[in-house]
Amino acid sequence: MARTFFPKLRGNSRGCLAFEPFFLIPYSMVATYATLYMYELGVTETNIGWITTLGLLVQVMAAFMSGYLTDRLGRKRAILIFDVLSWSVAMLIFAFSQNVWFFVIATFINGLQRVPHVAFYCLIVEDTPPKDRTYVFTLLQIIGVVGGLFAPLGGLLVKHYGLVDGTRIMYVMCSVLMTFQFIGRHLTTKETEMGYRKMKETKELGLKASLIDYSSAIRDLFASRSLMLIFVVYILFNFQMTLKTTYLSLYLADYLHVDSGLISLVPAVSSIIMLLALWFIMPKIRAEKETLSMMAGFALSVLSNVMLVLWPTSSLLWIGLSTVLAAVGLMISSPYLEAAVQNAIDDEKRAKVFSMLSVVILLLTSPAGIVGGWAYTLDPRIPIWIITASFAAAFVFLMIYLNRTRKSGLAL
Repeated sequence: MARTFFPKLRGNSRGCLAFEPFFLIPYSMVATYATLYMYELGVTETNIGWITTLGLLVQVMAAFMSGYLTDRLGRKRAILIFDVLSWSVAMLIFAFSQNVWFFVIATFINGLQRVPHVAFYCLIVEDTPPKDRTYVFTLLQIIGVVGGLFAPLGGLLVKHYGLVDGTRIMYVMCSVLMTFQFIGRHLTTKETEMGYRKMKETKELGLKASLIDYSSAIRDLFASRSLMLIFVVYILFNFQMTLKTTYLSLYLADYLHVDSGLISLVPAVSSIIMLLALWFIMPKIRAEKETLSMMAGFALSVLSNVMLVLWPTSSLLWIGLSTVLAAVGLMISSPYLEAAVQNAIDDEKRAKVFSMLSVVILLLTSPAGIVGGWAYTLDPRIPIWIITASFAAAFVFLMIYLNRTRKSGLAL
C-alpha cells in the first residue's frame, strides 16, 4: 500500500506510515469529543484540568525512562508493548468509564504513551537520510489530515446515539483499530542498525550506568544556543497543543454555543484546507525558506485564535475562517519543525536526547491542564489567549533562531 502511494518511502518509514491511518482516523473521531464526554459524565472543568495534568506527569516519568527502555528493548519491541498498553488498554477503560476515577486510571495508563512515542521517532528516523525527513514528516502530517476528514463520522455517531454512547463506541473502535495498526507495523518493519547496537550496549552497561549516561544527553540539550532555540519553539508548540486539544471543543460548545454535532466539522474542514495547502503552497516553499515558512504558520495561528476571542460568535462562517487560517498555519509549520528538531539530534544519542527533550517538554506543559482549567472557570477565553501567546512567543524565538543561523552561515 505504502509502496503505491508513497514511492519515495523506504524501509521502516514505509512500514510505519502504511498503518498510521488505523491510529489517526479513530483518534481524530474521538479526540473532538473526549473533553465533552468527561464533562457529560459529571467531571468538572477543574477536574478535567487536573486529569490532564496527571496524564502529563505520568508522561514525564515515562519519558524519562523511554530512552533507556527504547535502547534496552529495541525500537520495535518497545513500541509494540507500550502502544498496546497505553492505547489499546486505555481506550477500553475510557469506553466503559462511569465517573472521574475511571478517567484517572485510563489517563494514568495512557500516560505511558511516551515510551512508544520516542521509540517511534527512532524507528522512523534512524534509517531515513536527513534530506528525506521533511518528506516523511509531511506525509505523517498528511495522514493526520486525512484522518481528520473522518471526524464527522464521530458527529454522526453522537447525533444518532447521544454524546456518551456515541463516544463510547468511538473509544471501542480506537482500541480495535489501533491494535491492528500496532501488529501490522510490527510485522512490516525491522529493528534499526542503531537499535541493535543500543540493545547490546545497554545490556552490557545495566540500568544504573545507562541512567547515569543521561547526563551526557542533558549536556547535549544545552550544548548549542541554536539547538536550544529550536527546542524552545518545539516546547511552546507542544504547550499550546495540550491546551488546544483539551479546551477548544469545550470553548466552542460551552461558550460559543456551537451544536456538539457540528463541532466535528472543525477537524474535517481543517483537514481539507491542509490538503489544499499541501498541494498548492508547500511545493513552492524552498528548503532555504523553511524557517520563514514556520514563522508564517505561527503568525496565521495567532490570527486564527485572536478571531475567536476578540469577536466570539457561533457563526459557522466566522469559525470556519478561523479554522482555515489555523489549518494553513499548521500545515506550513509543523512538518518543518519536526524535521528541524530531529535533524538537530545525533543518531548515536537520539533515544536519550529525544527522551530528555520529551521530559523537558512535559515538565513545562504539565501545568497546562491545571492552568487551563482554572483559567477557563475565570473566563473561557483565557485558555485561547494563552494558546495565542504561545504561538507569538514561538514566532519571536524563531526570528532569533533565523538571525543566528544567518550570521553563523548555517542552513535554515
